[in-house]
Amino acid sequence: VELKELLPHLEYAFLGDNGKWPVIIAKDLSSNEKTDLINVLKNQKKAIAWKLTNIKGIDPEFCSHKILLEEEHSPKVQS
Repeated sequence: VELKELLPHLEYAFLGDNGKWPVIIAKDLSSNEKTDLINVLKNQKKAIAWKLTNIKGIDPEFCSHKILLEEEHSPKVQS
């Protein structure tokens, strides 16, 4: 997994060994708060949806945004 640079008030924590399962947490948490948060996240890993399609009970079609175009127009990529 490629880790991106974070805002100054954020940092990465890992739920797995060797940098696996990165999560982003607040930097200003105390050491005990970080440990407690990471333990809760590790214990509840199966409840975390890493992708939209992994969320149980919610149809991905419900969460998807679609823009309907008129037939005479083609999609364009904007930068």
